[in-house]
Amino acid sequence: MNQQDIKNQLQEMFGEHFITDEEVLKERSSDLIGYRRWERFNGAYLAEKPMGVIMAQNTEDVSRALAFCNQNKVLVVPQCGRSCVCSGTETYEGSVVLDGTAMNGILKFDEENYMVTVGCGTPLKYLEEYCNQKGYTTGHFPQSLPLAQMGGLVSTRSIGQLSTLYGGIEDLLIGLEAVLADGSVVRIKNVPRRAAGPDLRHLFMGSEGNIGFVTEVTVKLFKRYPENWMGAFGIDSVKAGLDAIKEIMQDGYRPAVVRLHDAVEAEMTYKKFINEGESILLFVCEGPESIRNATGAAIMEIVQKHGGRPLGEKPVELWYQVRNDTCDDLYRANKQGLLRDTCEISGNWSDIYSIYENVLKRFPQEIEDVVQISAHSSHSYQTGTNMYFVFSWKGVKDLAKSEQQYDTAMGIIMEETLRFGGSICHHHGVGKYRTKWMDQEHGSSYQMMYTLKDAFDPNGIMNTGTFLPKR
Repeated sequence: MNQQDIKNQLQEMFGEHFITDEEVLKERSSDLIGYRRWERFNGAYLAEKPMGVIMAQNTEDVSRALAFCNQNKVLVVPQCGRSCVCSGTETYEGSVVLDGTAMNGILKFDEENYMVTVGCGTPLKYLEEYCNQKGYTTGHFPQSLPLAQMGGLVSTRSIGQLSTLYGGIEDLLIGLEAVLADGSVVRIKNVPRRAAGPDLRHLFMGSEGNIGFVTEVTVKLFKRYPENWMGAFGIDSVKAGLDAIKEIMQDGYRPAVVRLHDAVEAEMTYKKFINEGESILLFVCEGPESIRNATGAAIMEIVQKHGGRPLGEKPVELWYQVRNDTCDDLYRANKQGLLRDTCEISGNWSDIYSIYENVLKRFPQEIEDVVQISAHSSHSYQTGTNMYFVFSWKGVKDLAKSEQQYDTAMGIIMEETLRFGGSICHHHGVGKYRTKWMDQEHGSSYQMMYTLKDAFDPNGIMNTGTFLPKR
């Protein structure tokens, strides 16, 4: 069938739920990655447009759509909340977007076993509010909270701002339902743990729609404690802050929020609380009163040992007010004539400061008109932490040059991360943009990714070019 025949067939199969409006297709062609946002701000939509959007209403729709596309070798790009920032949902000419937004709602709320099952299109914000009304929390608070939907959070291996206590989506996910490229429906049952072969949940977590389309998700619940311990500290340097966090984590304490903002970010948001040149540490401890207060007391002792200066609760209260303003900040920067974006990596304690130091050194040397290069650590572990870089420069109207500048910026972060043995993506995913570094990321295990792809999607229709270069 030619493209028009395929569109006609999809129209017949899905009726009003198959959308071909040009404005919709233009909007669906790319995600929130920095250089595409800058293009759109300048009136250009340069990503290839899909031929249509299927608004799946249920698992059967997803199954029928994938079986048809697989048979006719039509590329499929899964979408839900559309908060991706690495070109993971960018489309190709002649592709079809398969959207799960309509598949939303609470399917089962299991208070006895502390878990909840939802459709893939269920907004995380709605789910969290629903759980709160019943005295529970998901423990999952990514910056994408206002946009994110549950299927996408699983597919991108999401993490939330309280991850040091609650973990990432890989710690929260109990079971799921998904549809494979040939239309077959698979279910991974909800059990606390098992040793019955490889954990198949991990095929879908982080696969970004490349292995299958996640249609249903079951995640843990946690008891919600409305009271918490909060504390902030001014500290002389990023190195001292990292050393303090390392000791807290390796001593076995688990605060919900552990954040270290460098002097640039501290000056921008917390200026009234800090001394000139200081970085800032922010902590929140949740749970039963005895646990949170004991954790807070230990943090107070450890951070002061590393030179931290107590600032009280006010900076943390301010963080709660502004913590999800990133999207607004990105668009505000465009209006100010700046191309602005973020990039998150991870590294071991022995290497993370070197990554940070070298990235900050190289940026002004290699990129024209840099306005900001800064970073913060926001997800920590016994073995290391993440580093979340924020960067901007004066945007140029030459969009080809703009993309080249973006490539240079991301290249600096990727190169320094890989040079010191870190991971090129901590929680945003690979998308279609970071695939050029995936061979270095995985080394000798890289070919296993293609083996998985070929086994589950032999015709290569599922979000091809995402997390692996398009062949």
